[in-house]
Amino acid sequence: FNIWKPIKTILKGKLEYMVSPSAIVDLLAILPAYRPLRVLRIFVLFRVFKLLRYTKSIHQFVEVFATKRFELVTLLFLLVFIVTTAGIAIYVFEEKTNPNINSLFDAVYWALITISSVGYGDISPVTPEGRVVSMIIIVSGIAMISFVTSVIVSAFSEKLDELKENRIVEEINKNKDFIIICGYGQMTRMFLRNNSLLSYEYVIIDKDIERVEIGRKEGYNIINEDASRYNVISKFNINYSNITLLALTGSDINNIYITLNAKAVSRNIKVVARASSANMEKKCRLAGVDHVVLPNMIANRMLLFAITQPAMYRAIYSILTGQNLAQLDEVSTVSHYKLVGKQIKDIDFKAHKLLFIGFQCGRKEEFIFNPPPQIDIRLGDVLLVMGRKVSIEYFKQHYGEVFYG
Repeated sequence: FNIWKPIKTILKGKLEYMVSPSAIVDLLAILPAYRPLRVLRIFVLFRVFKLLRYTKSIHQFVEVFATKRFELVTLLFLLVFIVTTAGIAIYVFEEKTNPNINSLFDAVYWALITISSVGYGDISPVTPEGRVVSMIIIVSGIAMISFVTSVIVSAFSEKLDELKENRIVEEINKNKDFIIICGYGQMTRMFLRNNSLLSYEYVIIDKDIERVEIGRKEGYNIINEDASRYNVISKFNINYSNITLLALTGSDINNIYITLNAKAVSRNIKVVARASSANMEKKCRLAGVDHVVLPNMIANRMLLFAITQPAMYRAIYSILTGQNLAQLDEVSTVSHYKLVGKQIKDIDFKAHKLLFIGFQCGRKEEFIFNPPPQIDIRLGDVLLVMGRKVSIEYFKQHYGEVFYG
């Protein structure tokens, strides 16, 4: 075991952070705590920068206004034009008769507070012409406020869904394990309804806005994005989370593209994809899919069993739906280390009231039914057993809890 390799990896990450802009801001933000010189007090400003760096809502708020930059700039120029014109007009009409207007600045000041509907009352027009200008300014102010309000409301309504989706991504990235479901169709609905007790958090990605709206109404965490795009998958916490991606769209081509994209983002993302035929299964394997599900083939087999072998159909159906007291479960040697080094014949499954079905070889990921009793169990292998839940739990407890070696 080479200890220097992990130490080098850890130190490399620390050094990269030390020279990053965010780390420099952190350093400058704490300097005032140790300042012997008054000049260092300027670094107090960096505490504000540090606060802004951790406040994503401020950036999102600015982005909302940036989307309506043209409209807001146009309204600003219109406001400047109206205030300037009204200020000049009131100055011309009121300069000699109104003792409160002694300069052009006083006139512009009056126009600004009038159009903003503040109206302090410290300056009031006294001539008929000035009062006409005042009425025009009041009406213009109401119109300006209405326009600005409509632009801002429109910007927030357009950005609201995006803000909600960003919040969903931020929340799910806090989890160590979560599922990304690509495609909101019948299979996704059935999966979520039948696995309501699933402990993993999830997020659904679909590029069809109509399906996304339906998913939101049904209460699911769903975002309107294209899962085949690199930047969509890369915004998830791929470095520190165990991610399982389910490619469940109705198109085999889309599922392959999604798989290629996910594997390009990170080879550690586990991909389970839906395929329509055995030929597409091979193509999915070539694309990097870890597990391929063939719902059409499985449904056809179940129909055939129901007609020709009803007993087998009832047995499989009972196991899949959990209607039988006996259930299937897997026992991993990574979590139950006392199994490592033993042979199949050394494990008394009957004493634990369990039926041994077979095991998966961790190195080859090949499942073997009813293996020879002389086969050695190694670290990474997975045993498949059948029995009552209490018997399976006792078996797992008997052969160890968690392996840390």
